[in-house]
Amino acid sequence: MSADNDKKRSKKRYTSILGNKRYKGARELEVGMQGIIITCNMNERKCTSEAYSLLNEYADKLYGPEKIPDCDGSNSEEEDDAEAALKKEVAQLKKTGKGEKRFQALDSGANNVVFIRTHNVEPDKLVHHILSDLHTTKKKKSRVILRMLPVSGTCKAFQEDMDKYLTTFLEPWFKTPNHATFQIAFKARNSSHSKRDDVIKSIADLVVKMNPENTVDLTNPELSIIVEVIRSVCCLSVVPDYSLYRKYNLQEVVKDDAPKPDAADLREDQKATERSDGADVVKAEEQKDDQAEVIIVPHDDKPAEEQTKEGK
Repeated sequence: MSADNDKKRSKKRYTSILGNKRYKGARELEVGMQGIIITCNMNERKCTSEAYSLLNEYADKLYGPEKIPDCDGSNSEEEDDAEAALKKEVAQLKKTGKGEKRFQALDSGANNVVFIRTHNVEPDKLVHHILSDLHTTKKKKSRVILRMLPVSGTCKAFQEDMDKYLTTFLEPWFKTPNHATFQIAFKARNSSHSKRDDVIKSIADLVVKMNPENTVDLTNPELSIIVEVIRSVCCLSVVPDYSLYRKYNLQEVVKDDAPKPDAADLREDQKATERSDGADVVKAEEQKDDQAEVIIVPHDDKPAEEQTKEGK
């Protein structure tokens, strides 16, 4: 009986250690990682489960089924020695390269936010593929996931570090000869390192400096620069169709609401209206001019006053 109790205590202690301890570089969001930020309203465990299902479904279509090598040794849950099991778990978590899974849920550092670290996957391409399919099919595939934002790069959330990192990070999209209309979407969680207005102004100035043809468009930009700061980590990505796909919101993108008119179409409609209004004004002025030019032409050679008297 005593042996059974010792075994239970050993397993409980092992579980407690694993549950409370965070492994640096493996269990929490850190600088240098790529992945996907997923937001939800409570129920992060369900959110993580849905994220795994959705990401694996579409990743298999883009990259083929994932091949996971077998791990050496027996299952840690079957180990009687808690210390040996813990060491084995830590060793597995430290593995890199081929041993890493395609998706790994980490502690994001903020409530209602899940960070899925990616390996051998382009997060921006994968997320855009998911949103594109949901937008086309209007098929709802999640219940608790709200937004799904790719993270193509990360750096420290201090202004100097961000400026230095962004100088290189943004080049593929905005450096001459490349150019585009753009907007900046900024969000900070559990962080006081960066001020919103300062960050947005700094990034906008940098983008325009790369190519003067880059212009801000807050209505219908070609590209959106996503800046998500969580604690001391700044997560970055550049995405297309941010407005079309409802700010990458999985709940909104599947709705059948009437689509908002394209910004370019709105501008053309406005110009057409202005041209039409201008034409009406010109026509009205011409009519006034015609009326002003109407005069009484005397008949025969009699003065107009005599013709008027005869008419009476």
